[in-house]
Amino acid sequence: MGDKALKVLVVDDEPLATERLQLLLARAQGVDLVGTASDGEGAVRMAEALSPDLLLLDVAMPGMDGIDVARALAAANAAPAVVFVTAFDQFAVAAFEVEAVDYLMKPVDPVRLERALTRARNHLHGREEGASGIPPASSSPYLEEFWASDLTGLVRIATRDIDRISAERDYMRLHVGQRSWLIHHSMGALEEGLNPADFVRLHRSAIVRRDFIGGFGRNPSGRWIARLADGSEQPVGRLYSDNVRAIAGR
Repeated sequence: MGDKALKVLVVDDEPLATERLQLLLARAQGVDLVGTASDGEGAVRMAEALSPDLLLLDVAMPGMDGIDVARALAAANAAPAVVFVTAFDQFAVAAFEVEAVDYLMKPVDPVRLERALTRARNHLHGREEGASGIPPASSSPYLEEFWASDLTGLVRIATRDIDRISAERDYMRLHVGQRSWLIHHSMGALEEGLNPADFVRLHRSAIVRRDFIGGFGRNPSGRWIARLADGSEQPVGRLYSDNVRAIAGR
């Protein structure tokens, strides 16, 4: 991006939300608001015509919603970066899947908006370096972060910080030290998305970071049990016994 102004297109079907973002962007440094759109179809047309660097994109819109807009633009060369702006936190996983660079909750906090603009600039700068033959900072095909909601809004969780993941009905709980967060995801999708060099599935309802495993033992019935670094134990399901043998080299 260099010193060029960040060209921003605001997309929201609520006039007051659009006005608030316009006011916040007017105070931001190095930003050029190139237009606003009030629906998904209009957003796609304007993005194609104006070639913005960044979309501040509402998720819940009638007709073509924000996720659909992001998917439609993703196929284009030099697709704009996307920051979702929404009153609903249940779209966080879908936002991650379309590679949004950030996810803001309404009403948008000015400090969080500045942070999102910085993330967008870094994302675009990394993409430019990749196009010039310099590898971007990260080109991993695996999940590197998650979004989860808490009392303050949404929190970004780096995959490398996760100790283990446990299933709770339709949700997955991410355990990081003494804290944990719920995300709406499936265990199978997580298993596919996580780097197998770092994580291993030990049970139909449990994935554990490999270096969080301190050892293995057996319970009275002869089943494997993983001893974890925090002193807890994780039973190993029958279907995943081969994973234990692969880790132990036997």
